[in-house]
Order: sequence, then C-alpha cells, then structure tokens
Amino acid sequence: MKLIEMNALKAIYAVFIISLLLASCSEDQDTRKPNILFIVADDFGYHDLSYMGSEFYETPNIDKIAEEGVVFTYGYATCQVCSPSRASLMTGMFPARHGITDWIGAKTGQEWSDSGRNTKLLPPDYEHVLNKDYTTLPEALKEGGYRTFFAGKWHIGKEGSWPEDHGFDINKGGWDSGSPIGGYYSPYTNPNLTSGPAGENLSIRLANETIDFIKSHKDTSFLAYLSFYAVHGPIQTSEEKWSKYRDKAESQGLANSGFEMESRLPIRNVQDNPVYAGLVETMDDAVGMVLEALSELGLDENTIVIFTSDNGGVASGDNYSTTNLPLRGGKGYQYEGGIREPFFIKVPGKFGQGKTNPTPVTGADVYPTILELAGLDLKPQDHADGVSLVPVLEGKSIEDRALIWHYPHYGNQGGDPSSIIRKGDWKYIYYYETELGSLYNLAKDKSEERDVAAANPELAEELKDSLFAYLESVNAKFPMEDPTYDLKKAKEQKLFRSTELLNRLETQRKNYLSKNWQPDSTWYGSKVTID
Repeated sequence: MKLIEMNALKAIYAVFIISLLLASCSEDQDTRKPNILFIVADDFGYHDLSYMGSEFYETPNIDKIAEEGVVFTYGYATCQVCSPSRASLMTGMFPARHGITDWIGAKTGQEWSDSGRNTKLLPPDYEHVLNKDYTTLPEALKEGGYRTFFAGKWHIGKEGSWPEDHGFDINKGGWDSGSPIGGYYSPYTNPNLTSGPAGENLSIRLANETIDFIKSHKDTSFLAYLSFYAVHGPIQTSEEKWSKYRDKAESQGLANSGFEMESRLPIRNVQDNPVYAGLVETMDDAVGMVLEALSELGLDENTIVIFTSDNGGVASGDNYSTTNLPLRGGKGYQYEGGIREPFFIKVPGKFGQGKTNPTPVTGADVYPTILELAGLDLKPQDHADGVSLVPVLEGKSIEDRALIWHYPHYGNQGGDPSSIIRKGDWKYIYYYETELGSLYNLAKDKSEERDVAAANPELAEELKDSLFAYLESVNAKFPMEDPTYDLKKAKEQKLFRSTELLNRLETQRKNYLSKNWQPDSTWYGSKVTID
C-alpha cells in the first residue's frame, strides 16, 4: 500500500512540476516583446501589387500581409528617390532635416552641369552618409533588448556607415550601392554577401539569409529588416516567368502603344512588361518563404510584419518598367506616383484584418510606431518628424499634421526640383524653376490633373508659408541658377525625347513581348538601359 501511495505522490509531483514549467513557458511567450519583420521593396509602385489593383502582376504572399493587417491607402515614402527615404526609415525624420535629399552618388552644383546635364538650375549638395549622432531604429530596439538583422539594400553610406555601424548586429548584403551590381543572379558583386551557386537568385538568397537569422534567434526578440534590391534595375527574371507573363500580356490584349510624353521624358502607361513582372513575382516568392518560416517556427502569432517601398514605381527613366496609373508620374516625380506606396502593418491578434485607413502616413512614422508596438519608450527628440500610428491602428485618430517633401534636385526620371506639403486633402507643390506652385485636392483629383491654385489663392499661400517655415527651421538647402543653361539645346533634347527616344522605347517594349526575344547570354534578364 505504501509503495502504491509513494508512486502516486511521485506522479502527482511530476505533473505539478510539468505544469509549472508549461506555465512558465507560456508566461515567457505571453510577456516576450514582439518580433518585427520589416520588409522594404525598392522602386515598388503603389499599383505593383495585385491587392492594390494590378491585373498583371501576381503577388499572393505580399497580398496576404495586407489581408491580415491594416492597409494605409495614403501611405507615403518621404522622398521620390531611394536614399532619402531609407534614411527616414532609420531616423524618423523627413529628408530636409536629416540632410540626405538625393540618392547618394547623384552629382550636384557645377559637377552636375559639367556632366552634360542642361538644366535651368544647379542642384544643391546633400549629406552623403547617415549621421552617426542620430539614434536609429535598430539602435533604439537594441536598447530594449532586441537582436537586429539587416539583409539587402542599404545605400545610405559608404564603408564606416554601413548597417553594422548604425545598430544592426548582422549585415547581409548592405553596402554603398543602390542597385544589385552584377545583377540578380550569382555570382554577385557585393563585399557583404558571398556568392552562392551559379544562377542563385538574389531575392531568394536574401530571404534564406533572413530565415537563417530567425531560426537562430527564435528564442529572443528580434528585428529582421529585409530590404530587397528588387525591383530596382537591371530588371531580370527566369525564362519560365518571362514566358508566363508574355503569354498573360498577350491574352489580356496588347495595347498599340505603351508610352506617352510627360513634361520631360516619355512615361509608361501600361503594365505589360514580362521581365519586370517576373522580377516582381520572384520577390513575392521570397516574401512567402519568410512568412512560411515564421509559421513553421510558431513565431507568426508574435511577429509584427510591416511592408512598404522607398519610392514609386519606375515609369520613366531607368528601365521604364511599370506604370502607376491612375496616379500620375513615378519614381523621381513630385506627383503621387512618385511618393505614394503600398503601406501595410500586420499586428497578429490586434487591429482587425484587411482594414483600410485613409490617414496620410509616411515612412518617418515607422520608427515611433515600432517602438510603441514593442512596448518601448518613444524618442521624440530623435524621430522628430514621425508619429506613432498605434492610435490609428486601434481605430482612433491622430492630430492633423503636415507632411513635407523636399527634393531640390532633378531626378533621372523626369521630375522637377520641388518641395511639397500635404495637409488634409490638399497637396501643394512648389517648383524652383518657375517659383510658382500648384495645388491639388487629392480626395477629388487623385490623378493630379486639375491645378486649383488660381481658384484658391489664399489656401495656396497659406500652405506655401507653412512649407517654407518648416524648410527654414531645418536649414534646408535650395538649388541655384545655372548660368550655362542653353535654351536651344534644351529644345533639341525635348524633341529627341518625344520622337526618337519614344520610338526606341516602343520598339523595346515589343521586343520584350516577342516570342523570339532573347536576353543577354550571361543571364536571363535585360541589360538594356536607354538614356
């Protein structure tokens, strides 16, 4: 009898101990800070997702983030080109404040003119590295006990100002360059990413690096910052994907033409580039791999997922890859197509699924939003232009504020040196060439076709005053006249772009869609760049 009683007591004790351990583990899971997966695409337009209305591109994995999160229908990058926007994601500041106002490497002043540019203005100088005095997002998270990981495109500083110099424990592939030097297939030309097997895809490799980090740090709280080089040029894809989208474009009915003239350059007005579509799908495949790994590891219910892009889709200049219609313009432009982005935040178990919110938000808001979601103190002295979006995620509102853009440069895509302020439904654009402004009501005119500045002079002047009050408060830099500007040459250039260049682009488009099209023999993609 005593033996039976002792065995019973041992069994009860074992159950008690196991229960305590399980409770402890459960408590650890419940109290552990959330993981963060932050995905940033490059040059990815507002309508480059099937979720956002594209009938040509297929993006089921990124769509899933939108379907399970909150979609900000007025989500913005802080600049129409990459480096300024990426610095804003790190700092929570608008470009005029942190000083990186153009993509790092762009020429300025007399060097701009000497390089063969013929423009009325000379763009001002800008900061070429991310200031180490700033407390960045990963640094703030490390203070809160997070492990931090970066994979992919950096482009906000040279060696000495790489991801590992600004708060990331691990850096896979982030360095000076803003494009995938050597292309999307191994061997790579990247000092911070060893080459994989010949033909390995860069987007898939970055996903695998991210998965390896997550697996190694599944028992900690982590920030995994997956910063794709895709879909920046050179646009490349596999033969299988090119064929799939070539056939799809044909089945949807090919338009007679794919381009029209914007103010300075031709601009694409149809989504039917099968090479670009394949590049988009491969990035989506890579996103799917990471999301699946989170699920398999049981981390998906404690991982915040954020997705956005650094600027609009490349509709003009570069590879003329996509269209952002009905939004006007694209990368490099002051219009909505240049700055409005897919902007999704998924917080598992909170804030509903597939909700849309029309609050205008910006990349500068990501920093304070992540801090609050992580249960960490905000740093308003650091993320000076960003605000936490947690109240918005909760269905509340935030104080009405002005969003500011400052791009006193000429892009490679046809945009103008300009500064922008958005407040409420109103968007005011100030042009430095003409010293005049345009005013649009975005609620009524999403394509920015009707400039109503003349009909609303007091409102236009009020917005202009607010814009320049901010710019002066942060010591923003401005362009100056180029005394060597040649008006006759400018007219000749415009004629060339509206005739010969436009015709060459149409020919290239038809070639991509031809059943007999062949890429360069060294990789499956397109090296064709039209200046």
